[in-house]
Amino acid sequence: MPMMSPVLRDRFGRAIEYLRLSITDRCDLRCSYCLPKGFKDFEEPENWLSLDEIERLVRAFAGLGVSKVRLTGGEPLLRRGVVELARRIRSISGIADLSLSTNGTQLEKHASALKRAGISRLNVSLDSLQSERVRQIAGRDVLDRILAGLRAARGEGFSPIKINMVVLGGINDDEIDDMAAFCIEQGFVLRLIETMPIGEAGRQARYQDLRPIQERLQARFKLVEGIVPGGGPARYLRSRDGRFSVGFITPISQHFCATCNRVRLSVDGMLYLCLGQNDSVNLRPLLRGGASDSELESAIRAAVNLKPERHEFNESPTRVVRVMARTGG
Repeated sequence: MPMMSPVLRDRFGRAIEYLRLSITDRCDLRCSYCLPKGFKDFEEPENWLSLDEIERLVRAFAGLGVSKVRLTGGEPLLRRGVVELARRIRSISGIADLSLSTNGTQLEKHASALKRAGISRLNVSLDSLQSERVRQIAGRDVLDRILAGLRAARGEGFSPIKINMVVLGGINDDEIDDMAAFCIEQGFVLRLIETMPIGEAGRQARYQDLRPIQERLQARFKLVEGIVPGGGPARYLRSRDGRFSVGFITPISQHFCATCNRVRLSVDGMLYLCLGQNDSVNLRPLLRGGASDSELESAIRAAVNLKPERHEFNESPTRVVRVMARTGG
């Protein structure tokens, strides 16, 4: 009989199969819900995991049954060697799915190389189709660069391409229909995201409950339940003709903790077990202290056993003080 793949489970029985890997905490934008104004407390480069260290950790996770990896940041395309890293990760036995989240500003020049390196799916942040609103939210008017990156990615055959729109009450919530029309025209998947109280910037963002928006879109487009490739938390609906899919990520109004299959590794080697809690284990000392592969795997298993049952964004909105860019998306 063939050997069964190992399964990494937490103490609540959830299978952990998805690693979100932040390869830099730097970003060329300053989105209002992510980085506070004037933030400069970035990790020192000497504490960044090297490409070799990242590859070794991913191999350890793969040996424990993790099959999905997403490269995130900050903005991952700012990290030197990102294409080489993608190529290395994609070649690791057991890694069946490699994707990337990006703000799109660097995508036009990297799209072809990323596709050749083995990245198949992209999530691209786009919170508005209006230049002035992009400037207001992101700190710079980079709309044309993002759209150029999306054209390049579509031309390279990435599929699906998901548009991540963080919905901000009174700022861009009136653009949802326009964004839906844009995604239908371009063949993209729309994902609407509620803001989370992570760090000062997240707590000051204008939260918008997505439930009434979901009801309105469902009625307008006659949407039914759907499935889109990926291992994330979005709940998807689709049009009956299949031309339009929209996902809803609702950590505040309808949390999805019971099915959470993810852990996050920051650029400095900190393994975060929950986006909305402070539970974490630093793996960098093991990597740089001569730990064996079995010791590394044991440390990962022990860390996953600390994964909490759920976040407490509603009960304790001030608990997480770190900025989103430090954790990774």
